[in-house]
Amino acid sequence: MKEMIVVFRRTSQRRYAVEAQRAGFPDVVMNPAPGYDSLMPHDMMHLVVEAQLGLTRGIFGQLAAGGSAGTFHVPSKSDESAREVARVRKRVRKRGKKLLKKGRDESAYSERAAYICWCEWRARSSDKKLSQVMTQHAKLVRDIATPADLRVLNQKKLDEICKHLDQLSAQWSSLKVGQSIAVRWPDLDIVTTERLIEV
Repeated sequence: MKEMIVVFRRTSQRRYAVEAQRAGFPDVVMNPAPGYDSLMPHDMMHLVVEAQLGLTRGIFGQLAAGGSAGTFHVPSKSDESAREVARVRKRVRKRGKKLLKKGRDESAYSERAAYICWCEWRARSSDKKLSQVMTQHAKLVRDIATPADLRVLNQKKLDEICKHLDQLSAQWSSLKVGQSIAVRWPDLDIVTTERLIEV
């Protein structure tokens, strides 16, 4: 699995952007990204779940392989001509379409797994009222999950995922508008990076 740096940036009080810095492929961004949450943005949840489950064709696996996951794009840079940017974007779109097709099943699984993990993680909240509600919700989600999903998302794996979510949430929730957190894919180490592109 190819490594990359994924940057999550708070762009306003209730918005965020995601940037993928990839060795051997152009950087891509998604701005705004869907599912803002002050504790855990939707795409950060996917990053953790996909890395922990070893998914290579989910959203972040596709990005690491040079695709666009259908929602990311190559940003314009001031030192590049419009023609060069258009060529690069066309290559990324073409590669992205192939990877998106190959990754359809894993991307769907990533959505299911992310939802199960989100319910489990929120059920562990220190907020007793939220914890009770989410514990009931997590049980309902597990009741309709496939046996294969439940085998993979066993208690040990859920504990590992929730540990990573806690670490990233602590970092994310302390960011001010304009600040970012960078995470290495697929090992989920928080890194410092100087190569942040404008989103």
